[in-house]
Amino acid sequence: MSDNEIEESRAPLIDHLIELRARLVKSVIALAVCFVVCFIFASDVFNILIWPYERAGGEGKTIELIFTAPQEYFFTQMKLALFGALFISFPVVANQIYMFVAPGLYKHERKAFLPYLVATPILFLMGAALVYFLVMPMAMGFFLSMEQEGGNGQAAIHLLPRVSEYLSLIMVLIFAFGLVFQLPVVLTLLGRAGIVSADALKLKRKYAVVGAFAAAAILTPPDPISQIGLALPTLLLYEVSIYCVRLVEQKRALSEGTEAEEASN
Repeated sequence: MSDNEIEESRAPLIDHLIELRARLVKSVIALAVCFVVCFIFASDVFNILIWPYERAGGEGKTIELIFTAPQEYFFTQMKLALFGALFISFPVVANQIYMFVAPGLYKHERKAFLPYLVATPILFLMGAALVYFLVMPMAMGFFLSMEQEGGNGQAAIHLLPRVSEYLSLIMVLIFAFGLVFQLPVVLTLLGRAGIVSADALKLKRKYAVVGAFAAAAILTPPDPISQIGLALPTLLLYEVSIYCVRLVEQKRALSEGTEAEEASN
């Protein structure tokens, strides 16, 4: 096919822009609808997010949170609604991105891309579940251990967090863990593109250990529980990534061997 024929087969730029606008509009509508729904149930969702705090406090512990400005809890609910909307609307947004990109991909490329699109929210959910059921209760237990009852010359010190600060803490942890849990997806895609290899990842393992703890120190609050809780899964995911990249390389080698055999025949 000549260059002129290729150019003629391409859709005009304006058509791509019109389609992109339509995809963006659908994504924004999905985000807005999810935001409204999440805002309506924001108080219920917030009460669900308090469970790790209640678990850390144990039975009989009165859990109290405060807000120190009239508008604080309202904006906390808005922040929670936006966070929930981004997560719930992700399948719609991801589908719109895929529908926009898919026509420019070959059939085998579309098949290769779909598993990563499915794995992304699943891995994010796994990271969020780890925060909710393990890391956050341990972190809150660590913070609660610093309380003192008072008396005998000691001041009474009790944890009384603000609603905005508690929400920010759990949201940061969920986002950090969800982001780090995308490591197998990112490294496998890089391996499929030939940018990284399993052997290279093995050689860089010692740097990965340092990087995991450095990332944990940056992405999480300055307490040892959440930092170690993020660093250890990161290292485990790095090992999983090496295995996934190895499988990609083996599959590529097998495919190339089959193609070479067919060409020789």
